[in-house]
Amino acid sequence: MAEMTIRTLCVYCGSNVGNSPEYRTGAEKLAQAMAERGIDLVYGAGNVGMMGVIADAVIAHGRRATGIIPRRLRELELAHTDLHELVEVETMRERKALMIEKGDAFVALPGGIGTLEELTEVMTLTQLGYIAKPIGLLDSGGFWKPFMVFLDHLVREGFLKQAQMDQLIVDADPCRLLDRMAKASTVYVPKWN
Repeated sequence: MAEMTIRTLCVYCGSNVGNSPEYRTGAEKLAQAMAERGIDLVYGAGNVGMMGVIADAVIAHGRRATGIIPRRLRELELAHTDLHELVEVETMRERKALMIEKGDAFVALPGGIGTLEELTEVMTLTQLGYIAKPIGLLDSGGFWKPFMVFLDHLVREGFLKQAQMDQLIVDADPCRLLDRMAKASTVYVPKWN
């Protein structure tokens, strides 16, 4: 299987840094791994929390950072001011759609409800065959383990197919995560029975 080229990584993450220093460290290591592979960032444009951490680290490593932000959030002065490109949109829906379009692959870092919503949206779009791009979870400090337990529950209860769950690439090591994502099969053929 040929490796795919990931030029731009869409990163979903929280507007808080969370309680564990491992979350920040994981984001910083991901930025370094991205730089080593020539990968740029697209994300939600925030200057706070994990969003600020990943953007600062990507920029510090010499890679391009593109942020997409709804006007309302920009007016609240939540936009990062040192990005290479800041795209202002009207709605959260527009923001998410443009992030999906611009990203060659997706990684979710630790985050809250917004991060979960973005992650599950790309999982759903993959499940339905609208997109075919790798999805990864950076499992810093075991953050995603409870989510994976819940997905296992969905599989056992017949609401999620194992093949859909297998599309998620979960790793605590950013280098290994990106390497696995580059080698991943991104084609999921929906089966309705």
